[in-house]
Amino acid sequence: MHFHRLAKMAFLALTATRVATAFSAATLRSVGASSSSAASSSRRSLTNAAAVAFLDNRNRGASASTTAGRFLSQSAAAASTCTSSITALRQSTVVESELEKNLGVSHPAFDIISTDIVTEFGAYCTLYRHKQSGAELLSVSTDDDNKCFGITFRTPPTDSTGVPHILEHSVLCGSRKYKTKDPFVQLLQGSLQTFLNAFTYPDRTCYVVASQNTKDFYNLINVYADAVYHPRATSDPMVHAQEGWHLELEKIEEPLTYKGVVYNEMKGVYSSPDSLLQRDAQQSIFPDNTYGVDSGGSPVEIPNLSFEQFAEFHQKFYHPGNSRIFFAGDDDVANRLEIMDEYLKDFGPSPESKPASTIQWQKKTFDAPKKIRNPYPAGNDQPETHMIMMNWLVNDRPLTPVEEITVTILDHLLMGTSSSILYKTLMESGLGESITGGGLMSELMQGTFSAGLKGVKPEDADKVEELIISTLQKVVEEGFTEDAIAASMNTIEFDMREFNTGSFPKGLSLMLGSMREWIYDRSPTDALRFEEPLAELKKSISESGSKVFQDMVKEFLLENTHRATLEMFPSKTLEEEQLQEEKDRLAKIKETMSEEELQKIIDTTTELKKLQAAEDAPEARATIPSLELSDLKREVTEYPIAVSENEADSGVTVVRHELGSTSGIAYANLAVDVSGVATEDIPLLPLFTRMMLETGAGEYDSVALSRRIGTHTGGVSASALIAGVEVEGGTEGAVTSGEHFVTKLLITGKATSDKTDELFSIFDLILRDANLDAKSKIIEILKQAKSQKESTVQGSGHATSNARIRSRYNVVGYINEKMTGLSSLDVVKDLLEQAENDFPALLARLENIRNTILEKSTCRDGMILDLTGDAAVFEKIQPSVENFLSKLPGDTNADKLQDFYSEPHPWVKEIKEEMAANAPIADEGFIVPTQVSYVGKGGRLYDIDESVSGSTAVVSRFLGTGYMWDNIRVIGGAYGGFCQFNPRDGVFSFLSYRDPNLAGSIDVYDGAADALLASAADMENDPDALTTAIIGAIADMDGALSPDQKGTAQFKRWLTRESPEQRQKYRDEVLNTTPADFKAFAERLKALKDPSSAVVSSKAAFEDAAKAGKEFTLKNVM
Repeated sequence: MHFHRLAKMAFLALTATRVATAFSAATLRSVGASSSSAASSSRRSLTNAAAVAFLDNRNRGASASTTAGRFLSQSAAAASTCTSSITALRQSTVVESELEKNLGVSHPAFDIISTDIVTEFGAYCTLYRHKQSGAELLSVSTDDDNKCFGITFRTPPTDSTGVPHILEHSVLCGSRKYKTKDPFVQLLQGSLQTFLNAFTYPDRTCYVVASQNTKDFYNLINVYADAVYHPRATSDPMVHAQEGWHLELEKIEEPLTYKGVVYNEMKGVYSSPDSLLQRDAQQSIFPDNTYGVDSGGSPVEIPNLSFEQFAEFHQKFYHPGNSRIFFAGDDDVANRLEIMDEYLKDFGPSPESKPASTIQWQKKTFDAPKKIRNPYPAGNDQPETHMIMMNWLVNDRPLTPVEEITVTILDHLLMGTSSSILYKTLMESGLGESITGGGLMSELMQGTFSAGLKGVKPEDADKVEELIISTLQKVVEEGFTEDAIAASMNTIEFDMREFNTGSFPKGLSLMLGSMREWIYDRSPTDALRFEEPLAELKKSISESGSKVFQDMVKEFLLENTHRATLEMFPSKTLEEEQLQEEKDRLAKIKETMSEEELQKIIDTTTELKKLQAAEDAPEARATIPSLELSDLKREVTEYPIAVSENEADSGVTVVRHELGSTSGIAYANLAVDVSGVATEDIPLLPLFTRMMLETGAGEYDSVALSRRIGTHTGGVSASALIAGVEVEGGTEGAVTSGEHFVTKLLITGKATSDKTDELFSIFDLILRDANLDAKSKIIEILKQAKSQKESTVQGSGHATSNARIRSRYNVVGYINEKMTGLSSLDVVKDLLEQAENDFPALLARLENIRNTILEKSTCRDGMILDLTGDAAVFEKIQPSVENFLSKLPGDTNADKLQDFYSEPHPWVKEIKEEMAANAPIADEGFIVPTQVSYVGKGGRLYDIDESVSGSTAVVSRFLGTGYMWDNIRVIGGAYGGFCQFNPRDGVFSFLSYRDPNLAGSIDVYDGAADALLASAADMENDPDALTTAIIGAIADMDGALSPDQKGTAQFKRWLTRESPEQRQKYRDEVLNTTPADFKAFAERLKALKDPSSAVVSSKAAFEDAAKAGKEFTLKNVM
C-alpha cells in the first residue's frame, strides 16, 4: 500500500472497515456528521473483506471496529488550557514494577544504547543496537496484550518508477525459509492477526504485524523478518513481473499490454483528481530531494524499472544496518531479542547503508511563490470547475518539541473543524464546493501545509489564493480568541491522553509516532513525549495569549515564499489521451521487436500465468508456521450489559456497560426513534445530522457550538442508524425478510466524568435547538457533499458497486444506498437545487423531521441512553444522568411506539413500491473518468427464513483470500478482489478494486462455484487447509476492541435482539466447519438467485466488455 498525502485525512485507507464508525458488520449502517476527524488506515491489499471501505457483513457474532483518535504520527502532542477537565485520563492500570523489570534486559548479541520510560503512555523502552549487523531495535514494554512488531527501512527513491512500492509488495511473496508463492496470503488466511500490512511512505517502507496470541505473534514475526531480509523476489524476476509490471501477449497478432498489481493500483490513483492534486502539490515544493518524486510510482514511469534495478534497490536499502526494528506489548523482551538475533546474525556490518539512505533537506529556495497549472480527467457531464490549492514547505530545519506541538495546535485552529477560521472562511466564501488540502502534513522529515478549494469557477481561481492570504493576514493581526485556543488544545490533548486507537494496535501508534524522529536518526522516545513541551506552550499562552501562533503563521506561512499554488483544470479528453498514449507506446515497442522477441513475451506470459495458477506444493505450504484449532478460544466474548427500562420514571431506557477501567471517561450514545419520518424525507437524514453540529444551536452560532464541544468533551457526533433485528417468533439466525428493523438518530459523545453535565447539555441542545434556518450553510454542506460523493464514486467504486447490488434485494440495503450510495448523489443534487431555488420548502421538510422525532406523546418511548464506563465513572455521573433524563423532550408517560421486533417497520410498504420502480434486478454500469474498473456481481445465496450456518463465514473468507486473490489480483492484476456475505439478508457479492479487467473478472466470479467444489473435494484429504480457513474466520471475529467499542458491540447485540446463545451457536458452527459445508456453499453459489451486476468504469471499458458479450444498462455519473 502506498502512503501519500491523502493519508493525512485517511491515515493508514483506501479501505478499512476497521476504521469506519459502525455498530455492526452484520446489521448496522451509520451515516452522519462528527465534530472531530479521526485517523484511519490503509491495508496492503483489498482482498481481505475486513479491509474494505464498506461494512464487512460476514461476521454476525462479532463487532465491527470503530475509529480511534489521531495516531501519534499525526500529531506529536497537544494540550488544553482546561487541565482540570482531563486529569482523570492520567490514571493508569500499568503494573509499573513488573514493566520496569523489562528495562535494560541484556542479550550477548546486542548493545544497550539507552533506556527510557515514556510516562505519557506507560511505555518502558530500551533501545538496542545489534553488534554484528548494526540494526537498531526499540523494545517497548506495556501492559497491552495486542502485541505489535514492525521493521522499517529508510527507502528514498530517486525516480518515479515506484521501486520502493513494488518492493514492498514483492518481498512478501516467498522467502528463504517460507517457500510458498505468497506467505502474506497464508498468514491472512490462517492467523489470528489483528494487523498484517505493509506500507510505503515517500521516504520509508514499513512492515507491521500484531496479534493477541503470543504463538501467533512469533509466527508472524518469523515470516515477516525472513521476507524482508531474504526475499525470493530478488532472485525471481517473475515476482517483479507480477507485482510491478510486465509486457503481456498471448497471440502474436494481438496488441501488447502492460500488466502488474502496482501498475494497476497506480493507474487507479492517477485516475483520481484528488490524488493527482496531492501528488503535484508535494512535487511542486520539493524540487531538490526525494519527496519530489513519486515513491508509489507513476504509470508512465513504472515500466522503466528493470528487474536489475529492483534487486539492486533491495540490496542497497534492506540491509539490517538500515532497518529500525520495533516491538511493543506484554511479551517477553528476551524472546524478542533472541528471535531477531536469529535473522540479524546472518549479516555483517554495512557502514554505508545508513549514509546512503540519508534524506537531504529541501531548502527554502523559492525567491517568489510559484504557480502551476495541470489538467485532471473529467467526464462529459462534469462542470468546468477547477481545483485550487496553496502549498507551503513549512520547515527546512528540525522543529523543536515545543514548535511541533505549537504547529499542531495551529493546524487545528486553522483547519481542524468546520468552524476553524481558514476552513470556515473558505467554505463560506462561495468560491468553491469543498475544501481540498489537509492543512499540516508532518509525518515526513519536513512538514507541509496546504489549503484550497474544489469546484472553483475559472474566473474565481485567483480569488481563492487571495482569500487564503488575507485570512492568514487577519490571523497575524488579530490572533485567536481564548475560547478558540482552549477548544483546539483540549480536543487534541483529550485524544492524546485517551490514547484510543480503536481496533488498531496501540503498539502500531507508538511505532509510527516514534518513527517520525527515529527514521531521521533522532531519539525515538522523544517523539512520544508531550508533557514538557506542553507545559512550555501553556506557559507561553498564559504570558502572551495567541502571539506564539501569530508568530508562527507569519514565519512559516505569510513570509515564506517557498510555496506553490496549484490550479487543476478539467480535461474531458485527458483519459482518452492517456489511453491512446499507452496504446501508441506499446504499439511502438511491438514494432521494434522481432518475431523471436515477441514469441519470448508470449512464452513468458504463459509461464507467468502457469506459475500464478499453480498450487503451492504441500511441502512449501508446510513451511508456513500455523496455529491449531486447540489454540483458539471456543467461547464468544461477552461484554457487561445492564438494562434499566423507564429509569427514574423518565420513560427512557438506559443501557450500561460497566468495564474494568475506562480511564475516567464516560462514553455515551443517545438513540432517538425516527420511524415516524416520511419516507420521502429519509434521504434528508444525513443532511439533518450534519446540521445538528455545523449550523449552531440555541444561543450558540456554529463557531461557539464547535468550541464548546471542543473545550468540554472528547468529541460529539450525530448520525442516522438503521439496524436489522431478529424477528420475534422467528428462527434466530435465519435470513430475515428485511421488513423488521429499528431506525434511530444517534448522538454519540465522550467526556471525562466531571464533564458529563456539559456533554449531556450539548446532546439536549443539538437535539432540540439545532439551527435549521441556515440557507447559506445548507448550500455549503450540500456542495461539499456533492463533491465528496463524486470523489467516492471515482476512487472507491467497489463500495459504490456493492451498495448498489445490495439495494436490489433488501429494504435496508435500498435505504442505505439512497442515503450513502450512488443514489445519494442524485439526492444531494436535487436538495441543492431546492435549497437554492425554494429554500422555504426544504426548511419545512427539515423542521418536520425534527417535530416528528420529538413528538411529545411518543418520543421518550423510542429513546435509549447507552453508557460505557467503569464503576467509579458510573457512580460519579449518576446525578448527571438523572438530570439529563428529566430534561429530555417528551412526556414521561409516553405512548408506546409499535413493536419493531414483531411488526414490519412503517417505511416498508412505500419503500418496496419504490424499489419495484427504481431498483430492478439488472446489470448496471456507471461511467466515470478512470483508467481502471470496479466490478461487482451478486445475488441471493439464501432465501428468507432459511437458517444460515456460521460455516458461511469460513467459506466466504476462504473464497476471498484464496480464489479471488489468485484470480482477480495475482493473475488478473487488479489491486484487490474480494467477496462479501451478509447472513442477515442472505445476499452474496463479488467485488474488485482498481481492476484492469471487466468482462474477465465477471467470468472469474462465474467460475467461483466450480473452484469451490474442487476445494471442498481437496479438503477431504487436507485437514490443514480446513483448519487454516477456520482460524482466519475466528480472527475476523476476535479483533481487539477499545473500551468504547466493547460497549458499542454489546449495545448492538442487545438492540438487534441477538442472543448470547445464538452467538455461541454461530461460533461453534465456525469452529466445526467441514468440507461438506464448503460443498453446500458452492452448490448454493452455483444456483445464485436473481444475480445482477454493478460496475464503475470508463466508457471505453464498457465498450470492450460489450464486445466480450457483457452488456450493461449505462449511466453517466461524471
